[in-house]
Amino acid sequence: MSSVLACAAGLILAFTCLVWLASAQVQQVLANDAWLFASLFVLALLLTACLSYIASRGLASSLMALEVGLLNFKDNDFSVSLPVTGDKQLHALASLFNDSAESLRKERQYIYQRELLLDKVIQSSPNVMLLLDDSQRIIYANDAARHLFHDGLRIEGMSLAQLLDEASPELANAVNNPKDGLFSLTESSDDEGQTWHLSRGQFLLNGQFHHLILLKQMTRELNRQEVAVWKKVIRIISHELNNSVAPIASMVNSGRMITKELDDPKLKLIFDTIEDRTSHLSQFIFNYARFAKLPLPTKSKVDWHSLIAQLKQHYQFKLLGDLPETQASFDLIQMEQVLLNLLKNAHESGSDLSEVSLEVKDSVFSEQTQGICIEINDAGSGMSADVLRQALLPFYSTKQSGTGLGLPLCREIIEAHDGRISLHNRENKGLCVSVWLPQSATD
Repeated sequence: MSSVLACAAGLILAFTCLVWLASAQVQQVLANDAWLFASLFVLALLLTACLSYIASRGLASSLMALEVGLLNFKDNDFSVSLPVTGDKQLHALASLFNDSAESLRKERQYIYQRELLLDKVIQSSPNVMLLLDDSQRIIYANDAARHLFHDGLRIEGMSLAQLLDEASPELANAVNNPKDGLFSLTESSDDEGQTWHLSRGQFLLNGQFHHLILLKQMTRELNRQEVAVWKKVIRIISHELNNSVAPIASMVNSGRMITKELDDPKLKLIFDTIEDRTSHLSQFIFNYARFAKLPLPTKSKVDWHSLIAQLKQHYQFKLLGDLPETQASFDLIQMEQVLLNLLKNAHESGSDLSEVSLEVKDSVFSEQTQGICIEINDAGSGMSADVLRQALLPFYSTKQSGTGLGLPLCREIIEAHDGRISLHNRENKGLCVSVWLPQSATD
């Protein structure tokens, strides 16, 4: 259109100059043949329009393609590429658009992969995560949160108040408390209380406040710190006692040598008593030092049938169910010590020996982790709620001659295998001790 208008303006200007500068005779001829000149004028305009359309058709197509590509960019679609054609400027413009589209595709793919990785990490985390909008409605929750609050079902879209109505009173009170800190959850009176830490955060996203609630189970970490403190105390006490016991034993031997010619029965009794108590104290120190210096497990393939046969040589028990077909992989010496200790406790529980049983079976832990569960049951008197809560603590014992290290040593060995031990009273009579080992410890 611009070309046609420019052509028309030029023809009109040229015809005006011709009429103004021409002689009277020429002006007369122009007046007589005005229709001819008008026809030539229209024909020139049509020819100009055709030539302009042909010349600008490539430019129009390129601009149309660029417009469509930019509209796709606006809709977050970066899959469009422009044909690199036309003159130098159009060629450069198309190349720049295609390079930009390629960069945006790579950037979006990179962001998408990072989002998938972040979501996978969050979903696999044992920490409970809840993301709320400003109206306290859940807009994101990981798998641990769904299992803690709603038995693994989706909770996105629910309000926080609706979610807490289904939770235990301890958990609801902790989440409703505006302060961060530790709190305890107890599923039943027989269970050891679980310690959790709650923290909150708030941030602004898209002009709206969002609230983040994080719950982290601290039970194992606190237990590890507690046991580490006990181990340090034991090492210090053992060191000091050994420094005293060794010279006493040496002096007893020296005293025997010096007074052997006296042949005094009372003196012999004194030396025997000192030697006996010194030996007893050394053995006592050794038992505690063994707990404080427990080595890391050395895992190897173990056949269940061989292990059960070896256990039966020491204690009587009834094997329930079939043993797993696959071999286990753990520290045989340490795990045998655990099972012998648990069988010994079952025999000392007052249970009829025919009621003591052991069962090995495949199991799935609460975090949906595959593993092996070993259960030892007896028909004794069981444990009270207070005893169950403290049974796994070092130095706690209900036996007069007990050291209080049997069950804590079992827990140390099992947790070193990334497993878990739990105690609970059976419905009718007796105690059930469950040892759970993850698949990674049994492969």
